[in-house]
Amino acid sequence: MELTRRLLLTALGAGTAAAVTGCGTGSSSGGSAGGAAEGEISLLTPIFEGSDGKKLLEQEILGGFREKHPDVKVNVDYTTYTQLNEKITTALAGGLLPDVLMMGVGWIPPFAAKKVLAPLPESLATRHDYEPRVLEPSRYDGKLYALPTVMATRLVAYRKDHFAAAGIKKPPRDWSELRAMAKQLTKGDRLGFDPFSIDLRQCWETFLYANGGSLFSADGKKVAFTDGRGVEALQFFKDLSADGSADYAKKTDADAGAPTNLQTGKAAMMMTGSGLWKQLQDQTPELIEKDLIGAFVLRNRKPAMLTGGTLVTQSARRRHPAAARALVEYLAAPDSILAAAEQRATVPGLRELRSTPYVKKNKLVDFSLQNLGSACAEGGTPAWMEIREKIKPTLEPAVVGGRSAKSALAELGRLAESAIARM
Repeated sequence: MELTRRLLLTALGAGTAAAVTGCGTGSSSGGSAGGAAEGEISLLTPIFEGSDGKKLLEQEILGGFREKHPDVKVNVDYTTYTQLNEKITTALAGGLLPDVLMMGVGWIPPFAAKKVLAPLPESLATRHDYEPRVLEPSRYDGKLYALPTVMATRLVAYRKDHFAAAGIKKPPRDWSELRAMAKQLTKGDRLGFDPFSIDLRQCWETFLYANGGSLFSADGKKVAFTDGRGVEALQFFKDLSADGSADYAKKTDADAGAPTNLQTGKAAMMMTGSGLWKQLQDQTPELIEKDLIGAFVLRNRKPAMLTGGTLVTQSARRRHPAAARALVEYLAAPDSILAAAEQRATVPGLRELRSTPYVKKNKLVDFSLQNLGSACAEGGTPAWMEIREKIKPTLEPAVVGGRSAKSALAELGRLAESAIARM
């Protein structure tokens, strides 16, 4: 179903209160969690995909939840991150918002600002030893609205054998060294650096943060990425392409599940995430056995590791809030987080899980946890859901065509300012 702009604005604007409070019965205050955990509730999730994920969630994780809360029935609605925003918006317009939602980093301010989500007790932030960096995107306007489950990081992986053959002994300290190394490592049909096999939005954001820039002002009301730091980040892609050491047309199709350019030897360095380790185990285990894969955090003015992931939150729906709150807490507890992380080869958001066998066996997960001091997140404004969809199509002409980096960022800035003004 393709939503019209009018429908979306209605669901997230004037119609929000009716959509949230007009369904179900229970507490007189949306999101209040007093009373016993009982009743039939719904969960919307973009993770636990496939038959293995469904089995894990419904039999193991929710099986444990049922033992603890036998009077609660949970109906699961599966979706994908590609369809999640539309799914939530459609539910809002129809007055059928799920009781518990799992959503991405950056998504909390847009929905919390419109009273779609219920604030959580601050005490939940310290019930378990959550990594401080992963709690930051769970807040809006000083209040806690979500709890972290699993994280996805963006880092640079490299082929140790390619580095050794070129006489390179350590990762680059800044973009100048990165560009020089990329040139040096480019050989035949092998790219020195493949930054484009992750989403262009996330790729540019990582470079922006590494250049000391930011997306928005601290209050989320002003655009900050149109300054020199943002332009330099986009220009760096153009420079790499001009050197012949990067090529947007040769990026790996991550959704297709094919071996990456790093695995096939068609790139010496590549922007990727912790999930690459499972792909290495499944497709090219010899690269692990021979210890040929290393990793480093992108840096220029500062080190930056973009950190996304999945948060669990409670809607402001009035129906069975105590049951919904209990499920939020259960999905963000250590056993649930570790199970989800193992299934998805992602990073658990709890310090107490750092020493688990799963973390120690996945070197990119372990690396990510060791470098969370460099973590940075996307979003930061209630207008994020509209802005995020415009980043890739606006910046892409500068990467693959003749448009200047400054012109592309200026256009993106105008689109973002317009979106923020409508909030």
